[in-house]
Amino acid sequence: MKYIIFGLGSFGKSLAIRLTELGHETIGVDSNMQKVEQLKDRITHTVCMDCTDKSAVSSLPLKDADSVIVAIGEDEGASLLATALLKQLGVKKIIGRVVSDLQKTVLEAMQIEEYILPEEESAERLAMRLDNSGIVDSFKVSEKYSIIETRVPERYIGMTLAEADLTNRYNVIVLTVLTLSKESENGLAKIFKRASGIATPNTVMHENEVLVLFGELKDIETLMH
Repeated sequence: MKYIIFGLGSFGKSLAIRLTELGHETIGVDSNMQKVEQLKDRITHTVCMDCTDKSAVSSLPLKDADSVIVAIGEDEGASLLATALLKQLGVKKIIGRVVSDLQKTVLEAMQIEEYILPEEESAERLAMRLDNSGIVDSFKVSEKYSIIETRVPERYIGMTLAEADLTNRYNVIVLTVLTLSKESENGLAKIFKRASGIATPNTVMHENEVLVLFGELKDIETLMH
């Protein structure tokens, strides 16, 4: 079988080596030439490229791959953008590495159903949540842009996204809407979030739901207040 692995950090490196040892054709991709050089004699192929560059990624044998694994863990924004790019290019099976509940939610909205287990919450994400009670979760996509989970502002309850016109009013994009439910797990009550799929102009915002927003933090904060 043929596998393509994006991200050759400790996890991606170990996965690539093990798959090669098991007899699979494995292509390891990373933007760090040092990581690529370290693996060139240990796996089938290595490629140094920007995993978020559409023209570069398009040159890979994506349609021949049985799975493409996005193993990028240190940069959630690059991981998300790479996954979205693979989805756009029609890759038949994508496995995403999830390092936060929010990232998992966004991947679910993109209908990515298979995940690598999440890791601990980052200090930056926790600090951001503590600093703004309206933010449920967040992560930076780049220096300029973030993805933020926030509860539906009261003034928009019952409105469709077309009626609210958040993109034109605040320059933010609603990726999906989450419903919250309290369920028991191992005898403990936990809050579970479920994505409603990719948001459309007809998506209605309800009380106690959570919006997943993409944009500049300053614009998102303006929307929230």
